[in-house]
Amino acid sequence: MANTKSAQKRMRQALKRRDRNRAHRSAMRTAIKNLRAAVAEGDNAKATELLPGTVAMVDSKVKHGIIHRNAAARTKSRLTRAVNGMASS
Repeated sequence: MANTKSAQKRMRQALKRRDRNRAHRSAMRTAIKNLRAAVAEGDNAKATELLPGTVAMVDSKVKHGIIHRNAAARTKSRLTRAVNGMASS
């Protein structure tokens, strides 16, 4: 347990940030899951529609420090390849 006032404040801040980060990460994962589901169903129109918003959301989470930039790049690359692969086949 924190003993000093500054440590107590840091604990309060950390709790708020953890909750906020958890909500952001959850929203991002849901968007990714919805896009992957559209790809799995073979719904090319829906997947193409969801891709730009999902990529923008991942970029936004990088900017806020929720996810590492390399992990975001890998995720965006895989999602884009999946959607483009649907169009070609």
